[in-house]
Amino acid sequence: MNRITTLFSGVKDQIETGMLNVYFTAGFPELNDTMRVLQALQDGGADLVEIGMPYSDPVADGETIQKSNDQALENGMSVKVLFDQLANMRETITVPVLLMGYVNPVLQYGIENFCKKCAEVGVDGLILPDMPMDVYLNEYKAIFDAYGILNIFLVTPQTSEKRIRQIDEVSEGFIYTVSSASVTGSKSGVSEDMESYFDRLNAMQLRNPRLIGFGIKDHQTFKKASGYSAGAIIGSAFIRVLQESNDLEQDIKSFVRSVKNYPETIEA
Repeated sequence: MNRITTLFSGVKDQIETGMLNVYFTAGFPELNDTMRVLQALQDGGADLVEIGMPYSDPVADGETIQKSNDQALENGMSVKVLFDQLANMRETITVPVLLMGYVNPVLQYGIENFCKKCAEVGVDGLILPDMPMDVYLNEYKAIFDAYGILNIFLVTPQTSEKRIRQIDEVSEGFIYTVSSASVTGSKSGVSEDMESYFDRLNAMQLRNPRLIGFGIKDHQTFKKASGYSAGAIIGSAFIRVLQESNDLEQDIKSFVRSVKNYPETIEA
C-alpha cells in the first residue's frame, strides 16, 4: 500500500483524529535546507509532509508562501535539484511525503519522468491544483497508477456536490479541503460559514478522509479543524517559523509539538 493510504486506513469516520500535514517550500530558507526541514518535521511529530515546488507565479498562494517561492528560486531550487536532494530520503524518513505545486514545471519535466523519479526517491503523492481533473483522468492517471503515485484533489466551498462526489470516486489517500475562497495565509480560524461547509461535507459521507487547509496556524485552529475532518494542513504559519528561526531544527520541532499539543520534553 501507498504510505498515504496506509496512514489514513481506518480513520475516515473518526472525529478529532488530528493528522497533521505540514507544508514547506523546497530550498527555503536556504537551498540545502530541504532535507533538514523534512527531518525536523518528522522528528517533531508531523504525520505527513508536503514539499512545495517553487514556481515563479504561485497565484493561489498568499504573500508569505509567494516570498518563500521567490527566495527558493533565487537560491537555485529547481525540480532537478529537489529530486537530487531527496535521493536518499527514505534512509531516514518514514512519514508520507507529497510534492505540491503547479503543473507547468511537471509538464516541462515530463509527466512519466516525473512520476518515475517520485517513485525512485520515495515520494508518495502529488498535489497539482491547476491540473484539470479530466486531463488527469484521460491522459495521466494510468502513469500515476503505474508508479504508485497518488494524485490529491482539492475541494472548496464553491465546489458542487456533483464534482465533490466525482473527486471522491477517483481519489485515493485523502481529499484536500480548502476552508475558504481565498489565497493561502489570508485568513485564520474557523468561521460559522466554514463550519456549515464542513458539516455539508460530513453529511455526504465521502469514502475518502479529508484534511482541512488554509487558515490553520496553531493548536486551537488545528484542533477545531480536526473536529470536522481527519486532520489539517499548516502552510503559511510554518513558513513564518522558518523565516524567523535562529535554530531551525529546534524551532521546527517546537512548532509541531505546540500544534499537536505534545509536551516540549518529548525527545525525538
